[in-house]
Amino acid sequence: AEMAAARLSGTENRLVSLPLSRIRVIMKSSPEVSSINQDALFLTAKATELFVQYLATYSYKHGRGKEKNALTYTDLSHTAEECETFQFLADILPKKILASKYLKMLEKEKRDGEMREDDGGEEEEDEDEA
Repeated sequence: AEMAAARLSGTENRLVSLPLSRIRVIMKSSPEVSSINQDALFLTAKATELFVQYLATYSYKHGRGKEKNALTYTDLSHTAEECETFQFLADILPKKILASKYLKMLEKEKRDGEMREDDGGEEEEDEDEA
């Protein structure tokens, strides 16, 4: 039986590109998971692999991949933002922005916040006078 299991896991490893040991570690990191059936591990790995292939293919076809003959991070983040199927990845694949642009956005938010506080303060003073 041990030889059959070794042969089976060898075959499974050839059918899946992702390392089963890493997938097992990720699955075990969930507190609800106590033990992992070998078939469940294999199916999770295969499903993950197919999902990643689908995401990459979709992003390549709908992005600038064809022009550049390459798949870029921008293609992936655009897919996560624009395609309803992949919107759950938007936090994981955010659009890249320059640090300088981000700092300007933070500064603007801070200024807007201060302006709102100032407005609120003036309204309260007016109420006190009336």
